Amino acid sequence: MAGGWTRDGAVQDQIDDTVLDAVLSARARIPAGESADYCAFCGEDIPEGRRRALPGVRTCVQCQSGRDRDTHFSVINRRGSKDSQLR
Repeated sequence: MAGGWTRDGAVQDQIDDTVLDAVLSARARIPAGESADYCAFCGEDIPEGRRRALPGVRTCVQCQSGRDRDTHFSVINRRGSKDSQLR
């Protein structure tokens, strides 16, 4: 049930678009290509097992854990109401 001037199913379309954006964003962050022998941040060796498991990897486990912890995502407000934009 949609409300206001929206058509039926508009809420589900918003949900679908949000999920699709998240999936495309995650896929864009997946490394590809040839793996580096040494970490791009600290210069330590990247273990052979990690290089085989993740083609295109450029960081060691410790540096990647720090990068993952510091990752911030922007949230797109797909609602049209003024109240939802003020939150």
